Amino acid sequence: MFARLAKTTRADRPRLLALELWGLGDLALAMPFLQTATRHVDVTLVAPPHAAPLLRRFASDVKHLSFTAPWTAFEGKYRLLHWPWRELWRLTRTLRATAFDIAISARPDPRDHFLLRLSGAQKRLGFACLPRSGEPQQADPVPVAASASEPTRSALITHLLPPPTRPHRAAHWQALATHLRWGFSTLSTQLSTRSGATRHLVLHTGAAQPTRLWPRENYAALTAQLRAAGWRVTVLDAALPDLDALLDLLATADRFIGNDSGPGHLAALLGVPTFTIFGPQLPELFAPQHPQAAWIEGAPCPHKPCFDRCRFPTPHCIRD
Repeated sequence: MFARLAKTTRADRPRLLALELWGLGDLALAMPFLQTATRHVDVTLVAPPHAAPLLRRFASDVKHLSFTAPWTAFEGKYRLLHWPWRELWRLTRTLRATAFDIAISARPDPRDHFLLRLSGAQKRLGFACLPRSGEPQQADPVPVAASASEPTRSALITHLLPPPTRPHRAAHWQALATHLRWGFSTLSTQLSTRSGATRHLVLHTGAAQPTRLWPRENYAALTAQLRAAGWRVTVLDAALPDLDALLDLLATADRFIGNDSGPGHLAALLGVPTFTIFGPQLPELFAPQHPQAAWIEGAPCPHKPCFDRCRFPTPHCIRD
C-alpha cells in the first residue's frame, strides 16, 4: 500500500503531509483543516486505521497512509522491542519517495516532529514543545513555495510556530491554516443546525479511559427523564458499532449527550449540538467545536488536567 502512494500523487500541485496519530476526537478536530487544505495542495494524512471512514465522509480527496504509532498506546508505549520497526521503516521510505513540499503537525510533540524530519519534506511546520521564555516570537507566514534560504528554527522543524492564543486543539489547526495564508472555517458552522423537530437524542455512555466515565446509574436516570419529557433516546456504550454505522446514526440526531470522548466530536462535526460531561480534562482544551456546544466541568482538582491517570482511587472529578 505504501509503495503505491508515490505513483498516484498529482504532479501539478504542491504536496502536503499531515500527521494526526491519536484518537477519534483528534481526527474530528483535524477535518476542517484537511478539507481546507485540499483546495490548495495535494494532501496525504498519516493516521490510524479509524481515520478512513472520516476521510471518506468529510475529506475524500485526502490520501490516507494507515499507521498506528506505538507511542499513542496508553500502556507500554516505550517498550521499544515491541515497536513495529519494519512498518515504520516502510512508512518512512514511502514518505521520502513522495517528496513532500511541506509537512505539518498540529501537536507540539517531538515524536511527531521526528517523523516529519524523517519524511524529508522541504518545509516542516510545527509548534514549540515547551513555552518560550520572554516575549513570544512571531513566525513569518511561509507559503508552500517559499525559498530554501529561510532560517531553520530547530533541528527537526524548519518553521517553529508559537502556540496559538486559544489553547484548544482546533486552534492549532486553524493557526497552521492562517500561517499558510489559507481561509479557514469549521465544518460545523457550514452545516445547518438541527431544529430538534424529530426530538432524537443520542446518549453515549462510554469513553476510552475509566477516568472519563460518568456513572452508568446517572446516565440511566437521565435517560428516564429525557424519555419522560418526550425525547426519543438512543443509548450507546463503549461497544460501538463500526464507525460508518456510528456516523450514520449520529447524523440522524437532534442532540448529543456524552462523556469527553470521540463520539461527541463526531456529532459536532456532523452539525449536531452537543452536551459533554467533563472529568479530568478541560473544556477550553477539548470541547466539541459546534456553535451550540455546551458542557459541565468536572469537580475541581489540583492535578487537572491529569491526562487520564488519576492519583486517587476514584476519579472524583467526574463522579462528583
